[in-house]
Amino acid sequence: MNRIAFGTAIGMALGFAVAFGSFGQMLIVAVFTALGYGVAKVVAGDVVDLRSYRITRSGK
Repeated sequence: MNRIAFGTAIGMALGFAVAFGSFGQMLIVAVFTALGYGVAKVVAGDVVDLRSYRITRSGK
């Protein structure tokens, strides 16, 4: 799935969450969406080393 289709699907899901719920429920949907996306990336093997995503303050 390309990024445009993925973004459209997420936007629709969040739109439905707001339309049929409250802003707090939409935030819950957004958090679980982000968690699911992260888990899917790890399972698919796209993210192997999480150290490259960590922000370091050592300046290296």
